[in-house]
Amino acid sequence: MKIKPRLRSWKKILIITLLSVIGVMFVLYLWLDEPLPSGKSGPEADALARKMMRAVNIAQWDSTGAVSWQLRDIHRLLWDRTRNFARVRWEDYEVLVDVNTQHGVAREEGRMLTGATATDLVNEGWRYWVNDAFWLNPLAKLFDPGTVRQLVKLPGGQDGLLITYTSGGVTPGDSYLWRADETGLPYSWQMWVSILPIGGLEFSWEKWITLSTGAKIATYHRGKFVDTYLSEVKAARTLKELVPEEDPFAALLKLNEAHQ
Repeated sequence: MKIKPRLRSWKKILIITLLSVIGVMFVLYLWLDEPLPSGKSGPEADALARKMMRAVNIAQWDSTGAVSWQLRDIHRLLWDRTRNFARVRWEDYEVLVDVNTQHGVAREEGRMLTGATATDLVNEGWRYWVNDAFWLNPLAKLFDPGTVRQLVKLPGGQDGLLITYTSGGVTPGDSYLWRADETGLPYSWQMWVSILPIGGLEFSWEKWITLSTGAKIATYHRGKFVDTYLSEVKAARTLKELVPEEDPFAALLKLNEAHQ
């Protein structure tokens, strides 16, 4: 059976297009990919980390009992930091999850779900929370267990802070190189993370706001290909101050009581 000329032409176009896309991606990889730098751990790295934490009023963050925010207008989150409970909403789903145990409940359009569907959604909601809470304030995690801090000399002689998370989270082993101004306030970081094929992609840390509790949060992160932003960021000393009505985690409390 002979292949019609028009069909051969379309196949040729598809192959050329595919090869062109692969070629462009390869060139971008060679152009943008950077090796993970090495630095020196010790008192100087720790001192820079503490300076950055002071610049964002970490003591005020520690006294922030509850916070709500949206990430890229996709996920809507509420975090009770006192009990470490999180509510994550996206599309028609709502997940209430105990961050410590990863146990939780899931609803779709207000209807409680059960079985494997609920478990999968709770796990998905927990992963969203891990990512979105990290974008909210990763500076609170510079001294978490399993964290390695290194001082890196940047072009121009400036000191950068390289943070590697050897454990915890969804993707342990990820590294971030922070750049900060003379006051210690960060203005960008580079990422070496397992979910991105290109190492060293840079995002800005800008449009800082001060929460009602006094903690500082960056709400905009400009990248080469995509921007990440936070909106509707609100905080309070207690969950009751932030959400005056009935406890939004009542169903999660009931679940925890059943497991005891």
